[in-house]
Amino acid sequence: MLSYGSYVDGQDRPGTQWVYTVRASAMLRDFFGSVRTKRALESGQLAPEDAPEYVIGRSAVADPHEVEAALQSASRAAEEWSAAPLATRMRLVEVFHELVREKHDEIVDLMIAEGHPSALARWEASGILANTAPQTREFLASQMEHRVDTAQRELTVRRVADGVVCLNPPQNATIANVLLGIWALAAGNALVVRAPKSAPLGVMHILRELIAPALEAVGAPAAALSVLCSDAPGTMRAWLESPLVDDVMYFGGSRQGIEFGAQCVAAGKKPVLELAGNDICVVWHDADLDLAAEALTEAFYGSGQICMVPNVAVVHPAVADELLAKVTARAAAIRPGYPEEPGTLLSPVLRTDLFKAVLDQALEGGAELVCGGRRLAVSGEVDEVGGLFLEPTVVRVDGLKQARDLDAVRHETFFPLLPVVVPAPEETEGLLETVIDFVNTNEYGLRNSLWTGDRAVADRYVARVRGGGLLKVNDSHIGFLPVLPTHGGTGLTGGPGGEGNYPVLRTSHLQGVSVAHGVRPTEAVFADLKKKEASV
Repeated sequence: MLSYGSYVDGQDRPGTQWVYTVRASAMLRDFFGSVRTKRALESGQLAPEDAPEYVIGRSAVADPHEVEAALQSASRAAEEWSAAPLATRMRLVEVFHELVREKHDEIVDLMIAEGHPSALARWEASGILANTAPQTREFLASQMEHRVDTAQRELTVRRVADGVVCLNPPQNATIANVLLGIWALAAGNALVVRAPKSAPLGVMHILRELIAPALEAVGAPAAALSVLCSDAPGTMRAWLESPLVDDVMYFGGSRQGIEFGAQCVAAGKKPVLELAGNDICVVWHDADLDLAAEALTEAFYGSGQICMVPNVAVVHPAVADELLAKVTARAAAIRPGYPEEPGTLLSPVLRTDLFKAVLDQALEGGAELVCGGRRLAVSGEVDEVGGLFLEPTVVRVDGLKQARDLDAVRHETFFPLLPVVVPAPEETEGLLETVIDFVNTNEYGLRNSLWTGDRAVADRYVARVRGGGLLKVNDSHIGFLPVLPTHGGTGLTGGPGGEGNYPVLRTSHLQGVSVAHGVRPTEAVFADLKKKEASV
């Protein structure tokens, strides 16, 4: 069994209270028995050495004193680490990248144990590698510092670390998102991470096995990284109130995230917000429909509980029926199962009641149920009473004008539910511009994508679509690519100032530097003025 205490100032601090992690497949096989075992361990009624094999680890719960100690040690480390050369800090990312490659299977296995279907766990690991690939490192290094030498001056525009960055990862994808913190460290910041009590083990293990060794390899202070399993309200309050905290990277829902961002600003902190998605995928009449349907079924991966999947499709009326048939056929092949099983792509959904409410509202509002809508058991059989999974569900919505009256279209739903919006006949004149306006008026802005065979259509789309941290044309909606951002966006996705999120840039600030040689201050002030006067 893995066991991790709080990691503060380079030291492991065992706790008196522990959170135990049970393998997700055990929870699916015997939910109540697994919960009883977990509670018995956490209450001390069952000794750790007597725990069954499906209990894979434990994490110490940090108290307020440890939360404060982490901020104190991070503040001291930031002073030293921020002065390290850029080359050293980028070398940190390179070492981390190689460790991810080396420990790839370990990372994937841990994600699977925490409930990620195996195919999606491998996809998440590929995202970590793309996010730190050589091309990405080269591009971001070029953004961190630019130097121009003149006869008398060395002029530099550089980005300087903000200081202490606190990171609060989401509960649905803790490992992949918490590892974005490597870029906050590359900026020269110290990093403090809160591992959520609902899923702490992967965060505790991966940061200790990947980032801590990478820091050591480049000679960085160990205290530049702190990792704590703690309650959210108390920790977030401490971060807001502490004068030592500079930035907070927050993942969560849009309403709570925007409110928290405002609290950060009021407290003098920089919020870096990663909130809801609600991405739109447009399919034009000349698209390759087989490939477009393949991309649209990404909406169901992880039961739609991934912020960057396509949430709404807008489909040209000329191909809507054919595309819907192709999507329906593909949706039928996506099934639930235990996360270790290779073919599994669906994850359990806890709020099936909310799914039903959203679906019912859509149907009452005129949408047509194309497929799905039922609860499933892990075996794939329909189980409307106790099923923890949901069938991939497609609804057809006719008309752009009224589409956003439906919550399924207007907001991220976090279910395997794809509304396919088909413009009405009266909307077909100037349809491309109408569709682009529909995309641009989306309140969210994580990713948007387009399928078309016409380069002029693609160029017009790219030129006019302003929302989204990432636009993709004729490509997987969720696939990761080097250089391009994996996170970030506009509107309710990133809040005020939201954009494609490169954490190394978002957790640093611009500074200009001039180092002069043999310059007389008076001449520096008045020389140009005298030249202009002489030329008049």
